[in-house]
Amino acid sequence: MLSVSDAFAITQQHSLSLPVETVPLTEATGRVLRAAVHADRDFPPFDRVAMDGIGIQFAAYASGQRTFAVQGRQFAGQPQQTLTDTTACLEIMTGAMLPAGVDTVIRYEDVTLTDDQATITIDAIEQGQHIHPRATDRRAGDELLAVGTLLGPSAIAVAASVGRATLSVTALPRVALISTGDELVDVDETPLPYQIRRSNTYMLRASLQALGITATLHHIVDDETVLKNQLDRLLAENDVLILSGGVSAGKADFVPDVLTRLGVQKRFHKIEQRPGKPIWFGTTADKTVFGLPGNPVSTVLCCYRYVLPYLRSSLGLPASPARYAQLAKSIAFKPSITYFLPVRLTSEPDGRTVAHPLPGSGSADFANLLDADAFMELPADQLEFGAGEAFPVWTK
Repeated sequence: MLSVSDAFAITQQHSLSLPVETVPLTEATGRVLRAAVHADRDFPPFDRVAMDGIGIQFAAYASGQRTFAVQGRQFAGQPQQTLTDTTACLEIMTGAMLPAGVDTVIRYEDVTLTDDQATITIDAIEQGQHIHPRATDRRAGDELLAVGTLLGPSAIAVAASVGRATLSVTALPRVALISTGDELVDVDETPLPYQIRRSNTYMLRASLQALGITATLHHIVDDETVLKNQLDRLLAENDVLILSGGVSAGKADFVPDVLTRLGVQKRFHKIEQRPGKPIWFGTTADKTVFGLPGNPVSTVLCCYRYVLPYLRSSLGLPASPARYAQLAKSIAFKPSITYFLPVRLTSEPDGRTVAHPLPGSGSADFANLLDADAFMELPADQLEFGAGEAFPVWTK
């Protein structure tokens, strides 16, 4: 069997090559940029007033003048005015063009206005203060958003500011989520004593929505012919299939054999880990299939450890930053395989992130996941793990 790190590397080596599509700016939030966005003009595009107040020529102040006749007003959104009298001032508003002839701005808080005259009431005035000079942020042609940028609110605002009504982004993969098994009924059905409701595909769908991916839900019964026909159709219609169940060693676990017969090349089957050992991964020239174990905890773990990082890579996103936490108490685990421990994370006053192990009844203990907000990855070359030791955590 493969190690966790080797299995993860294999999934990353087979990322999808997704096409580029153009979407309206209003629909680009959460997408991954595929063509850089550049400044169409200087930022700011003019010498910009940075405070409400008055604008003067500093030489008059330097010569000892403190009271200035108000010549007029310059508002944001108006054409540039000119201070024609170097001993006068203009009232000016934040965001306005700096009037010609003005080189210094004094805040309203630092002047007294009476009878169209402004008197400066402080002594600490510097030439050029409260002015945001043209092109100090970016120059025309500068790259503002690089390829691979995840388009959040700030990026959308930047794109809007340079007139980008549409953006080139990575096309979202078509994903089908498939549960298998005669023991499963849908959420709106009443299960018989030997049945349970389907939940894994709903969890997977909710997880994928964080990447902007909307997946379709499907269920296939434990019939090899039906399974082959349905998977053949879904492979033709989708870029990624994510199955839950049917990949272990049971008599009705037909998924691995059926996928092989459909031309999906197995890249690995089973990893030295707990939970989630039976995970299956395979590809065709342009399709990807994950076969996840049907037990709920295993499904959740494999989704966050393998599926979501795979989809991030396919979309062109960088890997999520590694996150670590310290064990709140010592634990031991045998045998020598990677163990993913359900934990609850807390942030301590001293800045530490602490992982509190949660008791559970195995990979079918779905309710235990309500209390867990992460899995701590405990390495296979250790059997005992001490309180205070730090290990990677994979957050839900």
